Parts: sequence; C-alpha cells; structure tokens
Amino acid sequence: MDIEAFRQMVAKNPNGFLGRYGLGNKILQERGNLEEAVEHLTVATQLDPTHVASHLGLGRALVSLGRKDEAKPVLRAGIDAARSGRSNGGVDLVPEMDALLRTLG
Repeated sequence: MDIEAFRQMVAKNPNGFLGRYGLGNKILQERGNLEEAVEHLTVATQLDPTHVASHLGLGRALVSLGRKDEAKPVLRAGIDAARSGRSNGGVDLVPEMDALLRTLG
C-alpha cells in the first residue's frame, strides 16, 4: 500500500491499529516526517501493546530524533512482549531491538 492509502485508513478509523502501524512504518520506510511517524506508532503501541514491530519502529524513530531516553522503555516493552509469549510473533525482531538498546547505553 502507498502512504496515501494508509492516511485514508487513519482518517476513516483513527483508532484502527493497522492504519496507525502501517502509516507510521511507511513514513519510516520513506524517510518522511519522523515526528509524524512517532505519533502514529505511539498510538499503535497503545492500541496493541504486544505488537513487537510497532515497538521497534517507534524505537527507531525516537532514536533518529535523538530521543534516546524515550526509546529505551519502548524497546524494552517490545522485547518483553516477544519473550513473554504475549505477542503474536516478533521474536525474530528481538536481536535487532537488543542491539539498538546496547547502542543507547
């Protein structure tokens, strides 16, 4: 899907997880407005706290914005969701999240 399709999804259903995650992730992929990506990915993590990829995307965006202290608990929450079995997958993202956390000190 293109970014405009995700924007339409969010406009139609502001509390829809897939639209929020999809739009935030697409913005990151296209190197768009990181503040906007953070907004959508934050909502996605609130709507589904066990979706590991949302935490990774939000963590990446926050790090890119220099907001490292905010990124740490987001990444830890994603790792916890994956390792606890509460998530539907996402265990494969844990090594990347661990590595990102290590770079933050």
